[in-house]
Amino acid sequence: MRGLKFVQIPTTLLAMVDSAVGGKTAIDHPHGKNLIGAFHQPQFVFVDAAFLLTLPPREFSNGMAEVVKTAAIWDAADFVKLETESEAIRSAVLGDEARSAPEQTGHTLATRTVSQSLLLDVIRGSIGVKAHIVNIDEKETGLRNLVNFGHSVGHAIEAVLTPEILHGECVSIGMILEAEIARVEHGLPQVAIGRLVRCLQAYDLPVSLSDARIAALSKAQELTTARLLDIMRVDKKNAGSAKKIVLLSRIGATVEERASTVSDAVIARVLAPAATVRPVLPVPVATHTTLVTPGSKSISNRALLLAALAGGTCRLRNVLYSDDTQVMMNALRTLRSADFTFEDGGQTLVVHGHGGRVEAPAADEAIYLQNAGTAARFMTAVACLQRDAARAIELTGNKRMQQRPIGALVDALRANGSEVAYRGAEGSLPLRIGGGGLRGGRMTLAADVSSQYVSAILLCAPYATEPVTLELVGGKVISQPYIDMTLAMMASFGVQVERERGADGALRDVYCVPRATYQAPAHYEVESDASSATYPLALAAITGTQCTVPTIGSSSLQGDARFATDVLRPMGCTVEQTATSTTVTGPPPGTLRQLGTVDMEPMTDAFITAAVLFAVAQGGATRITGIANQRVKETNRIRAVIDELAKFGVATREWDDGIEVSGVALSALRSAEVHCYDDHRIAMAFSVLGAVAPLPGMTLLEKRCVEKTWPGWWDDLQLRLGVVVSGAHLDAPLVPVPSYAPAAQAAALSPLCPSLTPQRYAPEATVVCIGMRASGKTHIGRLLAARLGHVFVDADEVFAQRHGSLNAYVATHGWPAFRAAEAELLAQLLREAPTGHVLALGGGIVETEACRAQLQAYAQHGPVVHVVRSLETIEAFLATSDRPAYGEPIADVYARRIPYFEACSSLEMLNAPDLDGTAVLARTLATARGQRTPVDVSRASYFVSLTFPDVRAALPTLDEWTAGADMIEVRVDLLDPAGTPTLAHVREQVSLLRNATPLPLLYTVRSVSQGGRFPEAEEDLYFALVRLGLRLGCEYIDVELHRSAARLAAVRAQRGHAVIIASSHDTTGAVPWTSTRMRALYAQGTRVGDYVKLVGTARTMADNLHLEAFRAAQTRVPLIALNMGAEGQLSRVLNTVLTPVTHPALPAKAAPGQLSIAEIHAARHLLGLLPARRFALLGTPIAHSLSPLLHNTGFALLGLPYTYALHECDTLDGIDTALLRAPDFGGASVTIPHKLRIMQYLDEIAPEAQIIGAVNTVIPVEVEGRRVLRGDNTDWQAIHALAAARITLPPHSTVLVVGAGGSARAALYAMHTLGAAEILLCNRTYEKAEALADAVPKEWRVRAVRTLADAAAQRPAVVVGNVPADGQSLDGTTALSFEEALFAHPGGVAIDMAYKPADTPLLQCAAACGWHAVPGIAILLEQGFRQFALWTHAPPPRRPIERTVLAAYAS
Repeated sequence: MRGLKFVQIPTTLLAMVDSAVGGKTAIDHPHGKNLIGAFHQPQFVFVDAAFLLTLPPREFSNGMAEVVKTAAIWDAADFVKLETESEAIRSAVLGDEARSAPEQTGHTLATRTVSQSLLLDVIRGSIGVKAHIVNIDEKETGLRNLVNFGHSVGHAIEAVLTPEILHGECVSIGMILEAEIARVEHGLPQVAIGRLVRCLQAYDLPVSLSDARIAALSKAQELTTARLLDIMRVDKKNAGSAKKIVLLSRIGATVEERASTVSDAVIARVLAPAATVRPVLPVPVATHTTLVTPGSKSISNRALLLAALAGGTCRLRNVLYSDDTQVMMNALRTLRSADFTFEDGGQTLVVHGHGGRVEAPAADEAIYLQNAGTAARFMTAVACLQRDAARAIELTGNKRMQQRPIGALVDALRANGSEVAYRGAEGSLPLRIGGGGLRGGRMTLAADVSSQYVSAILLCAPYATEPVTLELVGGKVISQPYIDMTLAMMASFGVQVERERGADGALRDVYCVPRATYQAPAHYEVESDASSATYPLALAAITGTQCTVPTIGSSSLQGDARFATDVLRPMGCTVEQTATSTTVTGPPPGTLRQLGTVDMEPMTDAFITAAVLFAVAQGGATRITGIANQRVKETNRIRAVIDELAKFGVATREWDDGIEVSGVALSALRSAEVHCYDDHRIAMAFSVLGAVAPLPGMTLLEKRCVEKTWPGWWDDLQLRLGVVVSGAHLDAPLVPVPSYAPAAQAAALSPLCPSLTPQRYAPEATVVCIGMRASGKTHIGRLLAARLGHVFVDADEVFAQRHGSLNAYVATHGWPAFRAAEAELLAQLLREAPTGHVLALGGGIVETEACRAQLQAYAQHGPVVHVVRSLETIEAFLATSDRPAYGEPIADVYARRIPYFEACSSLEMLNAPDLDGTAVLARTLATARGQRTPVDVSRASYFVSLTFPDVRAALPTLDEWTAGADMIEVRVDLLDPAGTPTLAHVREQVSLLRNATPLPLLYTVRSVSQGGRFPEAEEDLYFALVRLGLRLGCEYIDVELHRSAARLAAVRAQRGHAVIIASSHDTTGAVPWTSTRMRALYAQGTRVGDYVKLVGTARTMADNLHLEAFRAAQTRVPLIALNMGAEGQLSRVLNTVLTPVTHPALPAKAAPGQLSIAEIHAARHLLGLLPARRFALLGTPIAHSLSPLLHNTGFALLGLPYTYALHECDTLDGIDTALLRAPDFGGASVTIPHKLRIMQYLDEIAPEAQIIGAVNTVIPVEVEGRRVLRGDNTDWQAIHALAAARITLPPHSTVLVVGAGGSARAALYAMHTLGAAEILLCNRTYEKAEALADAVPKEWRVRAVRTLADAAAQRPAVVVGNVPADGQSLDGTTALSFEEALFAHPGGVAIDMAYKPADTPLLQCAAACGWHAVPGIAILLEQGFRQFALWTHAPPPRRPIERTVLAAYAS
């Protein structure tokens, strides 16, 4: 349009007040906003506000951000209108009346409403400001910079979040962040920032990056401090590399009439999610400081509530402007209990109280209380004052608030007649509170958890229908000073509360509150916060400096005011305290004294401050008592202090009522990273300790949590107290991963087929099996219990024992009575058998809500398994069953119950005729119970990508294509031509694999945009499939980073023991490895996954070099980094963490450029990364050994450049120089006669080999840059592994080892580690057995027996033979003759170390008795496999090796 005359008619509010005024014709560029274009002014601009009636609410808010901006920088009077008349201004276009009014309404003064006049007034004011500025500085050389307030940071945010987040929304957040920068640089008062926050929120604009609308976006995880600084580098306001930002000096004015220069360090400190505190010692910068702390949160909240409930107007001074008080004000405003305005530039908060009025919000809108505990407790009582019985008020909060207790207060209110219902977990928010008013009269309240419960009722009691007598029960009252504070403040507002006295004149915990209306004083001064004052005073104490807090003294209402006199003075500080002031001078650093014991019940919030001081105090330890209630604050503060102090090397001990802290010298203190638990007091107290921690300093995560009580803490810590603070974790996401619903909410991941997911269950947790009648729960459960060494319980059998026949009970009492009895039995079983059991429940257990609730609750602590069987199989079985009939078609019962089973279970497994259900379930449970050993990624590791459309076709060659792989990737999207297999089909396919292989499974649903087949838009199905992978016990789960951030967070929260791989695939080469986008993806992945997988596309060799540079720089979590395509194959060779591989036996490659393991090893060898190695067997006679065949077969299958040969020798003389110390030595097997003698040539011996006294494996390892020869013993490992795979020893089990020579010690140790209570040792020569029994450690509990008959009397569960086959018999012809009596224990295991012949007398007799018989060749193979893994750091291709070796063995 350049050169043309035109008239501009904007139709959105954003255009009216922003783009239409100024003449910019620029366009955006990837490097920055409005970078290319020119200035060309319209002839005039015509604004018709009627267009705004056509806008959705979000677009109106989008424009209001610019209106607020111009008022903030230029017109304080307009800002007052915007903050005080927001409801009227919004209603001008968003209200029902405005939207339904006649079309011409408002076009003339006569028809214009008050709200329309207000809106036009602020629009006109905003346009006037911008027009005035543009007239003076059209080309943006200075003054016009001012209209970019909020835009420097806002544009950077917008560059990442567009188009999902609108311009005005990004600028709104930018204004708050730039105002915080102004607070750092020029002392912008916090009250101004608070007003700006409230004003923007009034127009439904986000004010932080944690806003739910932003947190829900997956791309929000790309927002990092480093990336925003990088984007801000390209800004038209900048002067060279110096960044320019508009800084407010107050509401309505700026520091300069242009943007001001701000350093990257300051911007980073404000934006960064964490802060690093540097030590001030040995020479503190600030030695004498005076600091006024913010207003008391406790007093501010009480004053706000009292003034709101009062009639008239009250002016509050020194109110704390923080998150918590903002929550309280918003709640009171929403309930129409008060209106709020400001005077004196915001320094005075004017509260217009409505005399006890409480109204439920329209449309049952829930009041969100964040994590504000005081507001939650107070508003619960306030909501009970609402008198309309037809309406209700709902209170809710964030995840932590929904865990904090409120039960005692609810119980007291319910007992008084108020209708209070829990909407979630019992005892916590959310609550729904019915109308009808507070009845009053006599009330009782348990006050041993929180004094806030007491204050809540006291503050609201004057408005009850009857005078209130409140009696506190339940033991010692917690935090009495806070109750006294409440009473004193009520008196200031005209209501006197009488506290009863007993017959002896002693005060009782009974309070009498009259009916009254609060009378607001004209002015009320809020005390400074005494809890906050403890931090600067403690800093003086720990650094040997002086600090004065002039607003807290002995006359304070707050118990924490005693901290200086009761804690710091006894610790060795000089304390001067007047009625209104406190000064502390610390002793020389490192000389603070321990106190032995200190009762901090009167000042519980200050205990964390005291704990960090005791951490460096001298003279033993100090026990802090009286702080039990600190476990139910923003976090369990006692546990948090214990965990965080441990990082600094400080020992602690937890007590029921507190904590004991043992001091360390300052020189022994360590630096650490502190998790703040989103708790302001943790952050501020530990920053005091950071001032004396060693370099590089202490990093505190979640630094914004201080905004709860002291928003400017980090500024004051550096600028006023002299402690250097810098931004930290600049590459970490600024948007917290959203906390989603707890795992108990079955629809958290997807609304499709809602079901639970496994938690991090303990190995001993009881397993509960549910499913349809005839699904196989009892059969599988019984076998599983034997396998796990658990007790099996069939709930139907227990029911029959108590009530008689099930059929008879139902016939007599009916199904409802049976279900009630069944629910009672379930509760008892879960209560009495929480560990060590397998419970099989009746098929109808899920028919009642009571049982479903019990199962869902138990699934948070133990596995509940849905045993799935097809309807057809169940119908066929029940056709011959004598169980009572359902009274309806089985298909209808099946259809009704399946959703119940899924909703109540956390795991599922398929029971089908071609599956070993017990093995499938055992492998499924191994993940859920944390019993899977994770893949060792310290060495090269691989997963093979399964590309068969049906795994049945893969099973015959499974051993071939999995050779050398650490795990199998199940490509779920490839199981269906359209990429959308059914859940039932996926369940079957995974179960088939589980049945066929013990290898871990990587479960992947790959979308089209990521190079897969799954449809991009099927978000619900995607997460339903991911959830199924968790429920099937898959060890590794792949999730795609471009998916919903909220749902990804739910996956992470619900993953249990599964490992999450967060992946992103750039199939077009659009994201270079050198880009900030790729770094942001990695940072996002670290928050979502335990591993990060990033895949690019290589077009040149340089792309591989860039990838390797990227890999070297990213170390936070393991990284799988690859390039696709032929040019990217080098990256697959160089990647060592879980490289995806293919195999010639597979029908297709899962991705372009995939290589086999053998191909990768060959390439690594050519590159010099995998040198040739020699291996040998040492011993004699060894000519017929199968070991060379075993190992060379494995080397060849994996493409390893290794060779294994025989080294027959009757002496080891010279072996070190000839073989062991040779550069190409890879390892050695050792057999007779050298298993003991080899030790003298080794540098290290594994502890197990030392105990056994024999080494059969030599492994060269690198230790701190030098080569070390380590000796190990794999004989015992093989014995243990093969026994453990076949039996779990019951308690008090006995085992038997036959033979005292050869590998007897290894066998004894294996049985000891298997858990045998007693090990019997029988040998042809008793004296030799007795000598060996005496020689081994006593804790092995080995006892020699003279005969096998003596051993048979003890019913051993395992027998290990360690004598040659010719020394055994079945007919008494040898000293060791085996008889059936020896194998009386059911399901035992017999292992023979002799491997020729294959079927020894020991094994023949054991097998005939139904035992598991393990031949010696199996031991040979198993110990060889373990040697192979120790030498190569790769899993051996077991079955191909086994086939080759067994064929040679049989020939």
